[in-house]
Amino acid sequence: MDAVRLIVTSRRSLAAGGDVPGVLAEVWQAQALAQAIGSRLAVAGPPELRGEALGLTELAGRGCGVLDPPDLAPGELRAGQLTELGDARHTLMYLGGLLGEVGIALVGLACAADDEGTYWQCMEAIDAADESRDRVLEMLRRLADREQALPEREAG
Repeated sequence: MDAVRLIVTSRRSLAAGGDVPGVLAEVWQAQALAQAIGSRLAVAGPPELRGEALGLTELAGRGCGVLDPPDLAPGELRAGQLTELGDARHTLMYLGGLLGEVGIALVGLACAADDEGTYWQCMEAIDAADESRDRVLEMLRRLADREQALPEREAG
């Protein structure tokens, strides 16, 4: 399935809310998807993105690691359904939005947490989502720089 379609599905599922375990499961799904997208970009994306994409893969993996993995039925892992990235810029714009929404959802959970374990789990996941989003924004900046440089090279 196309990356943007999977991101939109994740955004809808995250927005639907639910109980704490349900939201944490959606956060985990979003981080796993970011990890898969980062991995694909690191291997087959534009060369100027590969280092940042590898960093995204590591950070999103950390985001999954701080959360308890959800109990998913076969085929429910969205990252496993990723078949194509499509336009890198478009995918990264959507992914940046998703990671921002993940951070907001986690802040809400942390503020309402009844126990210290959930609170700290959310805080660590907020850090991972924020750092992942920073990587996405850096990749978007690099793509914009590349697009700006192309007409200059052709004119020169």
